Amino acid sequence: MKDEESDNRLGSYLRARRELVSPAQAGLPPGGNRRVPGLRREEVALLAGISPDYYLRLERGRDKNPSPQVLESLARVLQLDDVERTYLLGLSAARPRTPRRKRPEHLPARAHQLLAHLQIPAFVEGRAFDVLASNPMAVALSPRLRPGQNRLRSFFLDPEEQAFHQGWEEAAADFVATLRTTIGDDTDDPRFVELVGELALSSQRFRTLWARHDVRVLDGGTTTVHHPVVGDLRLHRDKLPIDDVILVVYYPDKNSDSDERLHLLAALSQSEPTGTARSNPVDTPRQTP
Repeated sequence: MKDEESDNRLGSYLRARRELVSPAQAGLPPGGNRRVPGLRREEVALLAGISPDYYLRLERGRDKNPSPQVLESLARVLQLDDVERTYLLGLSAARPRTPRRKRPEHLPARAHQLLAHLQIPAFVEGRAFDVLASNPMAVALSPRLRPGQNRLRSFFLDPEEQAFHQGWEEAAADFVATLRTTIGDDTDDPRFVELVGELALSSQRFRTLWARHDVRVLDGGTTTVHHPVVGDLRLHRDKLPIDDVILVVYYPDKNSDSDERLHLLAALSQSEPTGTARSNPVDTPRQTP
């Protein structure tokens, strides 16, 4: 995360979002010789009912205390959904913030017990998508789900992980948008700074998606993955909070082809020496190279 972005998060977000709204979407004629993608600053100001000079001050970080009414108008012009609108309102310096208490991520003992009993792929992740613990079925599904791995890092930098996910492009956009939502006000958190910096240097796709400033909440859904041994698996994903960490489970529809293939994968994995549940020996994980 660049220092400029951290210092002027509101302006960076407004600029990124107006570049994604076309004149046609805003009800304006396209015009000619447009030098910027999306809407001009003057057009956003006009549609929001504020002066161009005031909007310029907002984008350049000279005014960080816009009223909720101004932000609501800008959200309407920029066509933000509920999650994006809430994120925008939270960027105002006028909104009181409670500093987060930073503490090492702790894996509760009951999470180990739960992982040991689950017969479907399951793992525990931290706020920065570090894998803290996993059961044998999760590792059988993907070796990138071993403790110590970082899911976001694997997703963008590991070719095997990219081949594993069908619809990787769409999933990549969701993943980055979820990361930005998760970071929230913690732009100076060392773990997030390290992770975003590494991915920005190593992945052009990550840089492009990060620059969009998309925000999204991704609690669950359905995905299709390609396992190199048992083939395609259509799996539902649910995320369940346990204290300050997240339990993630993958499961198929009952009696489906994916259900049969997952049972086959379980049978194959039982022939390999594995433990019932694995975890990092320390509270705060570090990704492996």
